[in-house]
Amino acid sequence: MTTDHKSIVGRALAELIETGSVDALEPLLSDDFVHHRPDSTSSTKTEWLAAVHAALTPLADMRVEIHHLLAEGDHVVMHSRRELPEPGPTIAVVDIWRIDDGLIGEAWEIIEPVAHAAANLSWWKPDER
Repeated sequence: MTTDHKSIVGRALAELIETGSVDALEPLLSDDFVHHRPDSTSSTKTEWLAAVHAALTPLADMRVEIHHLLAEGDHVVMHSRRELPEPGPTIAVVDIWRIDDGLIGEAWEIIEPVAHAAANLSWWKPDER
């Protein structure tokens, strides 16, 4: 089952990157799909597809390198490095997808510019609080 789940996520990402369109992604999402962000905002399927569509235009030349694609139960986790077109940064991304009846039902993502990674580690150092 986890291999099937990984292939659903892999197909969704491949379609999105290869076509540059959300049209191929839309049927892979459940009707009640919810996308979550670390700032606690969530979006519906329609809202998220519109946001992805708006982001894809300036990111048409983005390169994606998948470092890990892991599945357990109904969840798939993907860790990738994405190089945005000039003058954009290189970003590290962790996506978590929940698969429900063969469709993506829920997603979470964390995005961090690679250049800021070291600065973001200082929060846990007691002498720097």
